[in-house]
Amino acid sequence: MRGAVGLAGVLAAGLIVWSLAGPVWALATVCLGLVLLLLRHVANLAALADWLRDPLAKPVPQGNGIWEEALAGLYRFVRARIQREQQLSADLVRFRNAGLALPDGVVLLDARGHIEWCNPIASRYLGLDEQRDLGQPLVNLVRHPDLVAYLERGEYAEPLTLRLTRGEGLVLSLAVIAYGEAQKLLLAGDITLAEKVETMRRDFVANVSHELKSPLTVVAGFLETLTDSEVKLDERRRQGYLEMMRDHTRRMQRLVEDLLVLSALESSRGSIDETLVDVAVLLSGVRDEALALSAGRHRIEFSAQEPALLLANAQELRSAFGNLVSNAVRYTPAGGFIRLSWTRRGAQAVFSVADSGPGIEPRHIPRLTERFYRVDLSRSRETGGTGLGLAIVKHVLTRHQATLEIESEPGAGSTFSAVFPARRIEFPAGAAAARSAQTEPAPRNSG
Repeated sequence: MRGAVGLAGVLAAGLIVWSLAGPVWALATVCLGLVLLLLRHVANLAALADWLRDPLAKPVPQGNGIWEEALAGLYRFVRARIQREQQLSADLVRFRNAGLALPDGVVLLDARGHIEWCNPIASRYLGLDEQRDLGQPLVNLVRHPDLVAYLERGEYAEPLTLRLTRGEGLVLSLAVIAYGEAQKLLLAGDITLAEKVETMRRDFVANVSHELKSPLTVVAGFLETLTDSEVKLDERRRQGYLEMMRDHTRRMQRLVEDLLVLSALESSRGSIDETLVDVAVLLSGVRDEALALSAGRHRIEFSAQEPALLLANAQELRSAFGNLVSNAVRYTPAGGFIRLSWTRRGAQAVFSVADSGPGIEPRHIPRLTERFYRVDLSRSRETGGTGLGLAIVKHVLTRHQATLEIESEPGAGSTFSAVFPARRIEFPAGAAAARSAQTEPAPRNSG
């Protein structure tokens, strides 16, 4: 519209000059006006061409006439495009920040399976370099036949469980999500702990089944014998069978009780009913339990350096101490000694059970608190052990922020110590080493 107005102005000027000076001057005026219009268009066109050489670094030029309207529309278009690019850049930054914050590994793959981007978690899990490996085929960097077959198959409904041999045996769950034009998003989650828990669960079920199978088989066999009318038994054999059935029943009962204790400890990890427990009273009961279990077969020694109060759950603590004492009595040969002691170690307090038993080889010590782990399987069953005692001790001490220390040497006995932190102990002011050692000697017997 503005261009038509300019041309009309030139023609009007030519008509005015025609009427005043004749046709020659009118033609000259029109030609001069057209040249001026052309020069203005050339100048605006040159400014536009100069801007197009580097449109991102320079502002849109200011035009005049019809160019002002055209360049204003171009300016609006460029500004909208810049805003869109800024928005896309901000979205990309947010996406990458979200990818960096994800607890799982993320790898973007193109249609050929080459890496476009990965977050640090994926780099750590799969051994990738976030900069150097961009553009490289994933299967060339993670050389695992299961992964190669999974990506080639193209069926991603079920995740792939990938067990890596490097490091500590990492187990990953890999899921692939297709998007865009044949692009793929690979998610890698660490399921090592879940795999270990599942393995422990299977082992636990297998161990419980194995522990119950033997006594149940024996009891079932004796019951079949006792109820068989064709089998004639004298009273002595009958009573012997009943006694063995009672022994195996008690063994199953102890196993079930220990399992219930472990279950109760694990189900109440977040809460514990604590009171100030008089250590002297608690240890007196533990000593009496040791004497009863020993039945005079061992020399029981007991010492406590000074009285104290312990912030704890008395029932759980009695169970843990009782298991330590029971193990010492069970595995120490007749005539040996068992020493119970309560001592201070700086600001800490220690309850120890030492024995003169056969001792334990160093290779067994790290696994003693595992469920059903036994150093000597046959001896443990002969003495009525369930294989859960030290697992219970460990759970109880952990709930009390205490630790279990084990010192043992084959042929030289063992010492199991429960070490309690200072914040759980109250020593009465001015208390000294007041409790003297008490010894219960083994009775003399002939033969």
